[in-house]
Amino acid sequence: MTKKDGGNGFERGRRILIVGGVAGGASAAARLRRLDEAARITMFERGPHISFANCGLPYYIGGTITDREELLLQTPEAFSSRFNVDVRVRHEVVGIDRAARHVQVLDHETGRRYTEPYDKLILSPGAEPIRPPLPGIDSPRIFTLRNVPDADAIDAFIREHGPSRAVVVGAGYIGLEMAENLRDRGLLVAVVEMADQVLPVLDKEMAWYVQRHLAEKDVALWLSDGVAAFEETASGLVVRLKSGMQVSCDMAILAIGVRSEVALARQAGLALGTRGGIAVDEQLRTSDADIYAIGDAIEVNDPVLGGPTLIPLAGPANKQGRMVADILCGRSRRYTGSQGTGILKVFDLAVAMTGANEKRLAEKGIACEKLYIHPAHHVGYYPGAHIMHVKVLFAPDDGRVLGAQIVGRDGVDRRIDLLATAIRAGMTVFDLQEWELAYAPPYGSGKDAINMIGFVGANMLDGTMPFAHFEDVRDGDFVLDVRTAREFQRGAVPGAVNIYVDELRSRLDELPRDRLIKVYCTVGVRSHIACRILLQHGFDVRNLCGGYLTWSAEAHKDVVHDESHERLMKEFCTGR
Repeated sequence: MTKKDGGNGFERGRRILIVGGVAGGASAAARLRRLDEAARITMFERGPHISFANCGLPYYIGGTITDREELLLQTPEAFSSRFNVDVRVRHEVVGIDRAARHVQVLDHETGRRYTEPYDKLILSPGAEPIRPPLPGIDSPRIFTLRNVPDADAIDAFIREHGPSRAVVVGAGYIGLEMAENLRDRGLLVAVVEMADQVLPVLDKEMAWYVQRHLAEKDVALWLSDGVAAFEETASGLVVRLKSGMQVSCDMAILAIGVRSEVALARQAGLALGTRGGIAVDEQLRTSDADIYAIGDAIEVNDPVLGGPTLIPLAGPANKQGRMVADILCGRSRRYTGSQGTGILKVFDLAVAMTGANEKRLAEKGIACEKLYIHPAHHVGYYPGAHIMHVKVLFAPDDGRVLGAQIVGRDGVDRRIDLLATAIRAGMTVFDLQEWELAYAPPYGSGKDAINMIGFVGANMLDGTMPFAHFEDVRDGDFVLDVRTAREFQRGAVPGAVNIYVDELRSRLDELPRDRLIKVYCTVGVRSHIACRILLQHGFDVRNLCGGYLTWSAEAHKDVVHDESHERLMKEFCTGR
């Protein structure tokens, strides 16, 4: 008979099985051992590696990470030795008998099948790359990237065959990371995406900054188009698009998303959620009280939009692994959900997001207001300052922060983490005004970008600054550009009138008092000053949020193929 642990109430010597040995599973096993020295813990991993750095795989292919062994954070032997866990790699759990409380296991090295009993079972099966049943999909020139053997296969193909052109199907996280790293290996790269933008987690005008940068880095983009078929030829591979376009290449990477691995849970009769993942409660417990699930395979609560969502990211999986161990050891914990905070590197840009985007808020019928700012990541007088393009969504009634997107070269990670914290804490734009953040010229500003978000949002909500957005500008509107004449000549909103802000007080008679005046500058600072002047002289004004930089993104968000990009696309095209 097993004994109870003195302070926590769990049975000593219990048998805990873990299915999956990467982020969530390995985290759960390590935390369990730290809390319960007596538990009999067995971790099954169907692949050859545990606890590998799957987020680092594109950078190994690109050559940034040169030592393959650096990807292997723990070997099975080292993990077993340190944590006294029975680690079984190349062992796949293929069935669960809930009534008998045992699993069926297939040893891929010997072909032997056997059963293993459990007291508690943790499922961390992850997600698998989507591989649609398209003609030609089984070509050896077509790859997915999910684990170390996948990375080895891509690297080996490049070394052995010396390809010059690659097509990446999908413009999400993995797709764009692979586009960059294949360019770093010297290949010409084209990206095909069914959506009308890259990174659908962003709003379209924010994705434009990324698309422009990809074009600068000689990455061809086919948007609003999907793959109809693949065809091997004597010289390589032809990707036939649904538009009829034929794109010629030497290899292709499928990066069109992942699907929760739920076959084992479904076979066991565990409840699945509305999004297709494993349904769990706040204790990460499935519909069977003795079976828990974590990681990419589960549905979690969306704390901003409400309801279930799928968040296949390493951060949540690792934290869920730790939490489920705490719960199994009698600690009072509950998983409140994930808001999808993420960041990726796209060549010289950092692209980050947290919470909801404007599209999803509209789909859910959730009212929101938005602001755009374009601050430097540190003070401009210190060398090396780079602009960040920032969009923040917030509730129009109380200013609660709902979501944020940032694109820039430096400083993006710090600001998105602060905004993610604000969202999780239920904070408002009014709160952000008062945040005391570390400042020195090489690192930030006395009024940090986070404070500026607060200032702008508060001005919008408390009536200090009437505002409008560029999508609200119509032909015939009176639009006032308060930049210098030289700035105006370099590019302006069509039809705008130019009066420099410092000349405004002496030229008030040039402005109509019977019309609404929409005012802009480069980023919104000078136009704010101009609007305050005009308001106090009796004019009806609106500050166009985000200035000319936001207008550029809004006006050009549907433009993908300029002349240089058309030339790049011809490197891949073989006709229709």
